[in-house]
Amino acid sequence: MPLLLLDLDNTLLDRAGPFRAWGERFLSDIGAPPTDIDWLLSVDADGLTNRWDVADAIRDRYALRIPSIDLVEELHDGVVTNTRLDPLVACALRIVDDAGWVPVVVSNGSLRQQDTKIRQTGLDRYVADWVISEEAGVSKPNPRIFALAAQRVRMPLRGAWVIGDSPEADIGGAAAVGLPSVWLHRGRPWTDTRFSPTRTVDGVIAAVATVLGA
Repeated sequence: MPLLLLDLDNTLLDRAGPFRAWGERFLSDIGAPPTDIDWLLSVDADGLTNRWDVADAIRDRYALRIPSIDLVEELHDGVVTNTRLDPLVACALRIVDDAGWVPVVVSNGSLRQQDTKIRQTGLDRYVADWVISEEAGVSKPNPRIFALAAQRVRMPLRGAWVIGDSPEADIGGAAAVGLPSVWLHRGRPWTDTRFSPTRTVDGVIAAVATVLGA
């Protein structure tokens, strides 16, 4: 029974869409021009920017009197509310399970937000377990978080694959621990010269098919 280590945001669950939806609504509510969504997406950096830094940037740009903690809560609730599990992703995970693989989520980020998304979308019914960096005390690409994921389900890392969209966190992490990987390119070219994915595909469905086929 091999282990399949899967990223969460923009891999199993779309994050870019829900964040944009929240951002467009929020900007409209405060009277900002719709074109400012490009600035907000840039500040967010596809979720890589700390939530408090995003909140502070918003407060500074629009001279808002809203406390940063309230903005962080608004951002959290807005993204979670708009997040859905694609039925095709659920189907793919069923196929993974039927094929004898053990799917485990390995995600960087806030325990509260990531755990809520996994449970609220029903993703928890399709994976064996999940490891979130804030709870684990270590983040991708550190190999320790992948080892923790394997320990969580009492399985060896040997024979595992990693699937994710982040060149550094997912593919770099897989390379650091010596595992094959599938990169979800999301329309981006591969530019890192330090390591490279074993396979490159356009989405998690194709990634699962690639792993099962390998």
